Amino acid sequence: MPIGKVRASTSRLGWGNGLLYVFARTLERVSRGRARLVRYVLVAQPIPVDPKPACPPSARNPIRIVAPDDPLVAQFPRPPRIIERRFRCNATCFAAQSGERFAGFLWLARDAYDEDEVRCRYEMTRPELTAWDFDVFVAPDFRLGRTFARLWGAANTHLAGEGVRWSLSRISAFNPESLASHARLGLRTLHTATFLRVGPVQIAFIGAPPWFHLSLSPRSRPVLRLAPPE
Repeated sequence: MPIGKVRASTSRLGWGNGLLYVFARTLERVSRGRARLVRYVLVAQPIPVDPKPACPPSARNPIRIVAPDDPLVAQFPRPPRIIERRFRCNATCFAAQSGERFAGFLWLARDAYDEDEVRCRYEMTRPELTAWDFDVFVAPDFRLGRTFARLWGAANTHLAGEGVRWSLSRISAFNPESLASHARLGLRTLHTATFLRVGPVQIAFIGAPPWFHLSLSPRSRPVLRLAPPE
């Protein structure tokens, strides 16, 4: 990678994450996608006790919890097998639509979540106080509007009504923009987790127990037990 891009990466991400990002990009290119390095920041975002809606509800542009047989599911921008697995694991999907068009979604899991990018399982030690949010997506045509805020408003109202106080998630350490936007919402950093995958082999370095994990097959994965911030 040219030295100019290395400098740009370290300036944007800091020296540690910047150099890891350069290594990750180089590794993936040299291995032609057979090897990858992924680094996450595990975070907790507070749920307002009395959340206010981002904007008034709209009959034409609703945010609602959808079931597996909802017609809107056919428009989801993910492979059907992934969507089916999420519903099978009792994940909750908040979907936004504009007229008959899909506009975005936000997914929640309560007790545990199996990562679908690397081999890892996140388990909530206090599921009555925490949820796991993942795959928050807004369709390109709606990214300049209020869809993102409205999705979070609906999710926060739902979680607050169930007594949940923190929503946990993972954010790529190579995405400072996402980390910054979450920070404005009161984000708290819990741990970091770095995964190196080479063919069927995965090595995980985690800032919490089990600290280190070697996986040789899809049946083997580290389990991170996550507690809400003190």
